[in-house]
Amino acid sequence: MNSQFKKGVLDMCVLAILDKGDSYGYDVADALSSSIELADGTVYPILRKLASDGSVTTYLKESQNGPPRKYYHLTPIGRNRLEQDKKEWRGFAKAVDEIIGEEGHYEQTGIPEEA
Repeated sequence: MNSQFKKGVLDMCVLAILDKGDSYGYDVADALSSSIELADGTVYPILRKLASDGSVTTYLKESQNGPPRKYYHLTPIGRNRLEQDKKEWRGFAKAVDEIIGEEGHYEQTGIPEEA
């Protein structure tokens, strides 16, 4: 997949994963890589950036198999950002689909056009 396509949506994907529950970096990377091909180490800079802008917070949690793990938790700022990003993504994806001839895509899949 074109790396430029991925760059624009990885932050939103990470936020969406964390919206389902707190997680540590490896699990976030694993969840993403099960759907999107990623280079090793791609997720950690994104998590650091999201933490620095207040979208996520971190905490340490004891692990049964080694040292404590750093977990990431979605903040209200992050949840608002996710909702805004999803809305913008849906509008953008719909416009691209119309340009490339997939205008009926949303109706066919049952994906709502606006959230």
